[in-house]
Amino acid sequence: MSKKKNKKNKLIKIILTILILASIIFYLFNIKIKNIYIVGNSLLTDQEIIELAGIENYPKLFKYPSLSMENKIKVNPYVESVKVSKNLFGRVTIKIKEYNLLLKNELDNKVYLSNLKSIPTDNQIIGLPTLINSTPTEILDPFLVKLDKIDREILSSISEIEYKPNEYDKDLFLFYMNDGNYVYITTTRLNHINKYDEVLKELDGKKGILYLDSGNHFQVLE
Repeated sequence: MSKKKNKKNKLIKIILTILILASIIFYLFNIKIKNIYIVGNSLLTDQEIIELAGIENYPKLFKYPSLSMENKIKVNPYVESVKVSKNLFGRVTIKIKEYNLLLKNELDNKVYLSNLKSIPTDNQIIGLPTLINSTPTEILDPFLVKLDKIDREILSSISEIEYKPNEYDKDLFLFYMNDGNYVYITTTRLNHINKYDEVLKELDGKKGILYLDSGNHFQVLE
C-alpha cells in the first residue's frame, strides 16, 4: 500500500471519529428529560420538588447540572439532603431526605423540625402534637432532641404538650393523649413514652394520669 493511500485512510478514520464524537455530543446536549422519579418525600409534593429543581417544563437533560438542581431544592427548609442523578435515557432521579416534624407551637403558629429550627405554617398537619404554652429555649431545645427519637406512632398519639415545671423538675411536661389519658414526663425520661402502648394494655380501658417523670405510676380518674 502506498504512503499516499495510507495517509488518506488515516485521514478518513480521523474524520469519521470526529463525526461520531460530534454526533454523540450533539445527542447528549439535546436529550430532553422524559421521566422524573422522586423518592423519600412526604412533606413536599413531587410537583413542589420538580418546581424547586426548575425542571417543570422538562428541559434538556444537561441544561442544569445535578449540583445546581440539588442546591435549588435544598433552599426549602424541609429538605435535609438531596441527591440528583441522571441517565442517558432522559431519566432524572431525585432522592430526598426531609427533616422530621416534631411539634407545632400554638403561640406563634410555627412547626419545629428535627434540626431545632422552626418555620411558619398555615397547614393543618395531621399527627403532630401542639405545644400550648411558652417554653424557654434552654428547656425546649433538649426536649426537641429527645422528642425526635420517639417512635412516630407514639408521637402521633399525643394531642397537646404543656410545659409544667415545678420546684423539683424544671423540665417537666404534661402530654394530653388522643385517647383521653394524661402523661407527666421529663426530658431526661422522655424515651419511656415509647412504652405507652404496653402500659395501656394493663389499664383495662381505664382513663387517668400516667406519671413517667418518676417511676411508672398510674392514677385513675373517676
